Amino acid sequence: MAAPALQQPSYLLANLKADWTIKPLHQRCNELSKIIDDFPAKELHAIFPWLVESVFGSLDGILSGWNLRYLQARMAEYNIAVDFLGPSGPMMKLVYKLQAEEYKYEFPVSYLPGPIKSSIQAGVLPDCPLFHNKIQFPMSGLLLLNPFEYYMFNFASSLIAPKPFQNYPPGQHGSCSDSAYFVLVDTYLKYFLPTEGNVPPSPFSDTMGTVASPAPRSPSVPYVGYGGHSTSLLKRHITHQPSVNADPAAQEIWRSETLLQVFVEMWLHHYSLEMYQKLQSPQVKLALLQYRLSMSSMLCQPPAPPGSGTLHTYQEPFTPSEEHVLVVRLLVKHLHAFSSSLKQESIFSSPSAHSHSSPLEELKRVVVQRFVQQKLYVFLQHCFGHWPLDASFRAVLETWLSYIQPWRYTGEKNNTQADGQNRTVPDKWASFVQENLLVYTKLFQGFLNRAMRTDLVNAKNALMVFRVAKVFVQPNLSEMIQKAEQLFLEPEHAILQRQNRVFLTPSHGGSFLSSRQPMGTDSVFKVKSHVYSLEGQDCQYNLMFGPDLRKNVLKLIQIIAQARQTAKRISDHSTEMAANNSFLSWFSVGSSDHNNTFNGGEMDDMGEGVKKTHEFLDKALDYLCQIFRLNAGQLSQLIINVASVDDEGASKQLPDCIPSENGLLLTDLGRLQIINGLRRFEIEYQGDPELQPIRSYENAFLVRLMFQISSFINARFGDHMEALCSRQDLLGSIGRHYLRSSLKVAEQWRKSPVTRQMRERPQRARLSLRVLASYRTLLILLLLYMLFALLSFSVLSSTGLILIVSFLYELLLNFLHGKTKDSVNKDS
Repeated sequence: MAAPALQQPSYLLANLKADWTIKPLHQRCNELSKIIDDFPAKELHAIFPWLVESVFGSLDGILSGWNLRYLQARMAEYNIAVDFLGPSGPMMKLVYKLQAEEYKYEFPVSYLPGPIKSSIQAGVLPDCPLFHNKIQFPMSGLLLLNPFEYYMFNFASSLIAPKPFQNYPPGQHGSCSDSAYFVLVDTYLKYFLPTEGNVPPSPFSDTMGTVASPAPRSPSVPYVGYGGHSTSLLKRHITHQPSVNADPAAQEIWRSETLLQVFVEMWLHHYSLEMYQKLQSPQVKLALLQYRLSMSSMLCQPPAPPGSGTLHTYQEPFTPSEEHVLVVRLLVKHLHAFSSSLKQESIFSSPSAHSHSSPLEELKRVVVQRFVQQKLYVFLQHCFGHWPLDASFRAVLETWLSYIQPWRYTGEKNNTQADGQNRTVPDKWASFVQENLLVYTKLFQGFLNRAMRTDLVNAKNALMVFRVAKVFVQPNLSEMIQKAEQLFLEPEHAILQRQNRVFLTPSHGGSFLSSRQPMGTDSVFKVKSHVYSLEGQDCQYNLMFGPDLRKNVLKLIQIIAQARQTAKRISDHSTEMAANNSFLSWFSVGSSDHNNTFNGGEMDDMGEGVKKTHEFLDKALDYLCQIFRLNAGQLSQLIINVASVDDEGASKQLPDCIPSENGLLLTDLGRLQIINGLRRFEIEYQGDPELQPIRSYENAFLVRLMFQISSFINARFGDHMEALCSRQDLLGSIGRHYLRSSLKVAEQWRKSPVTRQMRERPQRARLSLRVLASYRTLLILLLLYMLFALLSFSVLSSTGLILIVSFLYELLLNFLHGKTKDSVNKDS
């Protein structure tokens, strides 16, 4: 669309708004590309905020924009949107064009994550340098951002913005990794945080000069880091005094820093470290538990206003979605690859040489520890404690496992050995384990607590246990964790004594004027500062390989063994049911199971899941024994104990219950037994057998007809049938066999917990003709009539013969059953 040269910005914006809802996406993008190329920055400045909101949606979620999170690769608009918003696309050209003119845009503080918003509203400057020159004092509730920052803030916010259900495109849900948003995040990370080479210069550097950066860094100023309480860092970000001799690469690195800080703050900083440390206090944990119990018991009462005693200050209501966690995992994986691409000479260079390395190399050196570690740890801790106990936790789990395995993203090909086993973790990663000790140990304990409350018979849950065990069983990893724990437990006076001893030893070149500390002392302080900075100075560290955690591991192994036994029972039952549901079972004369609710296909799927469960749990058991050095005798004893309990009939016992007036009440132990599949109630129909739901193998019309006939007979001859069943001779035995007496029904009801009213309900002998409505019975009768017809019997004669044969067959079964029962009574 060729734009008139004298058209005012207001008309341009009005025309774009009018065409936005009419024209298709590809036409709109083509016209916007021409407008961005033809119009000057002064006129584009007016449409930029509207265009960003139209693409990413409003911050409150009312406007959905282009629905990038639900735009899948199979859709026609996918490539159009990705090309338009890519790092070299028209939208980014607009950003750079406006950046060169140093325009500012307003972003509401109310849409920032909770801890940042609370800090700004309280008049406290956040630790993140990103906000240090954006806040207006006195507070106006707005941040002043340059075009690049404004674009990235809106892009990152669209992932966590609330999305009304009506804005979801119907039938367009797919894999998160295939969405346009996920692909754009990956593209931005690879472009602005490259693993090879430098950040590409802006496209306007040739024609319009270098795009102005907010804070060009002089090579003489070292990269201090992120989130640190350094006055030089604050001064550098607040004063913004550009250096005349600034390196051009340093002018370009600000985009990488900005993108990284925006992503980390908007996606991870939803839970403050101070709040997390407060929640570790036993007094606060007890008070919070009492508060939640009181709230759950007062659901029907009007809510009390927040104040003292409600612990409202400890509630951080943000709950990440599964898609949010997967994007965080993508960020973690790329940052590991970005950090691992640091040149080897830069890794082993002295601190004094760091000032001579490029700004991008400095960023690679500190990106994980100073940008991500603290906020990701608190983020994962919250997810471990609040995520539902279902298979969707896999997203959180894989994010955690990706972070604690940086060696997977080094680009090396030998990830596994020739025999298929995990390779040994290189010793060079020992410092990473030490600087992230809590991410390994504390989160492992959190996962252990979740696993013991999860249904491990489910193949997806068993897979998660297997994944964690497989990661921690990697050779040399457990030794690194133990070494880091030993460094943390080392007393401070011993550190000082060793430090003085090393400094004074001539063989080490010790000198009072030397600024270099011994490597062991550095490691000790590194581990201690990591633990105390995250958990607080008064934390009580629980050793991963200590006796307390070892007991929990043994409990988990026992639960895994029990889950294996349960899976075996389910597998045997599914095999049996699959055989019973075969075509030949139609010709059996046994009684049908009215309580079977699974068809053949469902049992096959269950059987496949159980096979996977067996495989995952077997390997998990082996890995856990290797990690915690459990000998074969301990493991065998645990499995034997579980097997013996199962052989004694534990699988047929009811869950742990307490009898009451209204039946049985589950205890906490009983709930745990049901969750883990150790015991279960036999779910059977306990009402009137004649009023059971019509089954798929029954004819609905015949069921209703037979019920009417049997009801008429029972009402007319009920007293006579009851008198017949009460006789102790042969006729009484035959009557009790054919007529459903109260004794048989009462015996059936004793198999499951029932209420007193059901036990005391009177039962009368009655006739049931429902078996004649079964398709199997009808087929058998049809085959018998055809057989007798071939033998030249009439219909009446065939009916009489069928009745006589059936009567004699049932009489013989009843006689044999009585003989067996009498012999058992004599033996007892």
